[in-house]
Amino acid sequence: MIDDAVKMAKDAMDKAKERLGRELARVRTGRASPALLDDIRIEAYGTPMPLNQLATISAADARLLVIKPYDVSNLSSIERAIRASNLGVNPSSDGVVVRVPIPPLTMERRRDLVKQVKEFAEEAKIGIRNARREANDFLKEAEKDKEISEDQLKKGLEKVQALTDDYIKQIDGTVAKKENEITNE
Repeated sequence: MIDDAVKMAKDAMDKAKERLGRELARVRTGRASPALLDDIRIEAYGTPMPLNQLATISAADARLLVIKPYDVSNLSSIERAIRASNLGVNPSSDGVVVRVPIPPLTMERRRDLVKQVKEFAEEAKIGIRNARREANDFLKEAEKDKEISEDQLKKGLEKVQALTDDYIKQIDGTVAKKENEITNE
């Protein structure tokens, strides 16, 4: 019963941590990353499609993304969508590929990005605390229904809290690394 609660909490905490990782990958630092364009949808063949399904995206160097569409007829749509994406980049096309230079960040923009990263971290921590609450409620309900003893309840709550502390520490470390990346690149 205790193992079920811990496993349930761990699965939910893993999801919160993964979601944070995806969010942080999309935060623009001074370095070019294909993940920066993950949310961009292109109007192609009558439907909006993710950019990564219409082209290969690669980082040519630390400050340049190169997008090579599978179908050259989508080139202008790709360029237009990137411009409209509010990423602060200016794509250019040579008729074969789209080049997206990543400009250096200003200090004001860096502060905004750090604030955004902290908001993502807080959302992840809320997800982790919700997972802890659900696991604790599960254990308390099991104790109330006489499925586990009071001592087992206490041990289970301690295990869930230790798991929560570990995940919070991991998130703090990930966020500190990302903040360092933003402020020092």
